Amino acid sequence: MAESTRNTPPRAYRRFSPVQRFEHMVLLVSFTGLALTGLPQRYADQSWAQTLIALMGGIESIRIVHRILATILMAEAIFHGGVISYKLFVLGQRATMLPGIRDLRDAIHWVLFNLGLRREHPRLPRYNFGEKAEYLAVVWGTVIMIITGYMLWNPISTASILPGEVIPAARAAHSAEALLAVLSIVVWHMYNVHIRRFNRSMFTGKLSREAMEEEHAEELEAIERGETAPEHPPEVIARRKRLFWPYAIIMTTILVGGLILFITAEQTAITLTTLPRREAAFTTDIDPAIGRAEVGAALWQDLDCHSCHGLDAAGGDSPIGVSIVDRNLEFELFIRAVRRGPAEMPAYSTARASDQDIADLWAWFTSLGTIESASLPAVSGS
Repeated sequence: MAESTRNTPPRAYRRFSPVQRFEHMVLLVSFTGLALTGLPQRYADQSWAQTLIALMGGIESIRIVHRILATILMAEAIFHGGVISYKLFVLGQRATMLPGIRDLRDAIHWVLFNLGLRREHPRLPRYNFGEKAEYLAVVWGTVIMIITGYMLWNPISTASILPGEVIPAARAAHSAEALLAVLSIVVWHMYNVHIRRFNRSMFTGKLSREAMEEEHAEELEAIERGETAPEHPPEVIARRKRLFWPYAIIMTTILVGGLILFITAEQTAITLTTLPRREAAFTTDIDPAIGRAEVGAALWQDLDCHSCHGLDAAGGDSPIGVSIVDRNLEFELFIRAVRRGPAEMPAYSTARASDQDIADLWAWFTSLGTIESASLPAVSGS
């Protein structure tokens, strides 16, 4: 009986160390929080996003939380760099997460197997091609998010070195990379790790034999043959540690100092969006009677109003499709909307649209029959 028990293979194998599981948990929490606070900002014109923003305390709160989580992610990146450096230099381990030709062959074999064109599942190593692709995607995505995040966090400093056009470009790249990362996690990672088979290894540190046979058969065979990674003599490890720790302390000091500078250099991106808007001076003392509908119809096209509100102001087939017909809109409110530019609408200064132009636009707008003449009040200046 004792001999039989000794020959029975274990039901699970050690997969991840406590440090690796800690890093994964930090990444899980920070990434999820960044997605929950970032995507509502990307889609701020949608009702679901506005609901989430309100639940999280408003746009100022959500931006501050987003920055805190970004700081945690950057700190984790620094820590991870130190861990990798220690493993490669001190312990002399191989960089097993770097892809190679073997991974390309395994990927082709895996596709052919799933198509029924190969009989045997590929025998995969400790880190297979899918895991390497995910890891490199995290590294690449984090680098992109940090670079573009700095530009958005410190726009004045960025614009003092680079052309101002890089700021909206950084915003587009930051937003697109975030969406890509979320879709990748939901479509690929969650399916493979949580739906197809719930993988508990990042929580328990161990992977089941069944999962090992399918996803890491080559490593499983090596374990059962008693093969272990070669270890360097203790005196070699000790010598490498003496060289490594001064370097690690210096680099950590530099990187942490850079992180502190990153998050404290400016508060522009927050303050400029949270301070009360400074409104350009304008008058509402415009007589709507001087408006000419036929001129307003041409201005509606020239000022590009139709691109958001449609040719007939009813939204139409425009991408945004904001209808402004059938509203109880008074002339003074119309003037203020044109001059201030609510929400995503651009503000039209007197240099771009004169008071006469506004009267002409109003005349055309009311000629559509969507506003009763009773809503044309006499307006005094303000």
